[in-house]
Amino acid sequence: MEPVILIKPGASKWDIREKVWDYIEDKNLANFPRPVHNRIPNFKGANQACDKLVDLQEFKSSQTVKVNPDRPQQQARFVTLESGKTLLVPTPRLRTGLFNKITPPQGANKEQLRICCSSQGVKDFSVPVGLDAKVKVDLVVVGSVAVSEKGFRIGKGEGFADMEYGMMASMGAVNESTVVVSIVHDCQVLDIPEELMDSHDLTVDYILTPTRVIKTNCPLPKPRGIIWSKLDTEKLERIPILKKLRALEEQAGKDVTLGAAPVAAQQSGLEMGQPRGPARRRPQQNTRQDPEGESKQEKRVESEQKTRQRPARVRKESRGDGAGGKEGEVGERGRGRRGGNMKEKGAEEGGGEVTSQRKLPLTVTTVYLGGIPAGLRVSELKTALREREAGPLRLTWQGAQHRAFLDYSDPQAAAQALEALQGLSLNGHSLQAELAKSQRGGRRSGQTNRRPRPATAPKTRAAPDAKRDGDKVTEQ
Repeated sequence: MEPVILIKPGASKWDIREKVWDYIEDKNLANFPRPVHNRIPNFKGANQACDKLVDLQEFKSSQTVKVNPDRPQQQARFVTLESGKTLLVPTPRLRTGLFNKITPPQGANKEQLRICCSSQGVKDFSVPVGLDAKVKVDLVVVGSVAVSEKGFRIGKGEGFADMEYGMMASMGAVNESTVVVSIVHDCQVLDIPEELMDSHDLTVDYILTPTRVIKTNCPLPKPRGIIWSKLDTEKLERIPILKKLRALEEQAGKDVTLGAAPVAAQQSGLEMGQPRGPARRRPQQNTRQDPEGESKQEKRVESEQKTRQRPARVRKESRGDGAGGKEGEVGERGRGRRGGNMKEKGAEEGGGEVTSQRKLPLTVTTVYLGGIPAGLRVSELKTALREREAGPLRLTWQGAQHRAFLDYSDPQAAAQALEALQGLSLNGHSLQAELAKSQRGGRRSGQTNRRPRPATAPKTRAAPDAKRDGDKVTEQ
């Protein structure tokens, strides 16, 4: 079958990623979360493609299957548990370890298994697997941005799938015969030049799409471990499990010399492991990337992209004459307009309002999130939203009132977020997610991209979602 996306000679990995993301957006081939830029796309037909996994002989004969945590592979996690196999899922961005073993409740039904496969379920029904665990992974399922029929794979540019496989190889959990499957939309299968593949890149043996099963017979070997020269000290600091593995390999007498940190990463400070908001489509939005050992040809492209990235500004405003409350707009890095740090705790304790500010469309759809437990930090809520792939365009935090308001681009995005947020529990408290009252009677009025600076101290809101006049974040 001829690829629908054609790649020009000399294209870099980033050129290919952007081409695929643009095509999927232009053709409306993805479900929530949107836009798909800087993500593993949650393509339409993902469940049908995942269901083909059970027909592979390699899956039938496997006992332990590792599946990536992205939304389009959720059905693959479900069929793995439904088939009675051991499911391993990597921890998001490798923050707390390599992967977790999902442990469903005794006698779990299908609905319970589906909950276990969600991002929240992975947290609630799993136990960590350490580097010293004696585990053998029979099958690996990864997402991709692009993949070729020869088995060449391009991820979203952060290198986690490559590192995860390299770490599993180092601990003896996988070897050259371990089968790797990627599940993608048909349009994501295209011709990738072999010269773009590096020694650390993970290749795939099977490609599953909504309409096809492709056996690649890939000629390139898979990574045999972590290539330390592809990493630098900054990445090592942000992924503790890498530091532990490096120490073990150093004790074993292996060469663990690190490479130099990329100049772009040093200047921008947007390294791997930092929290980020929902990805945006260029050129209107900024992107965050931290490629794992990309080629020299790509570094120039990535450097140009990163130098244009700027974290959102923060404004700290007094809410009165010594009342102690603060109101602010918090960007991803929490830096103030005057150079100071905005402490989320101060805003929460003061009964203030913290808003994550981004450019908004003229109309947005707002979701009310109630029942927020006392003491919860806005960063913890944002992490939970990202893990459920329900990150909003803007988050208005009212922790003292135990609520928050989430703005989404349109009613469909809000509806998908509501579905993802059902059953959300934080610090032992169940949260209530529903459309804001202003949304239930009709279309929301437009609002400006920036919150105006109040001339006088604004009044404190009383009941949840009360008097959101025109859904303005700040009352004049």
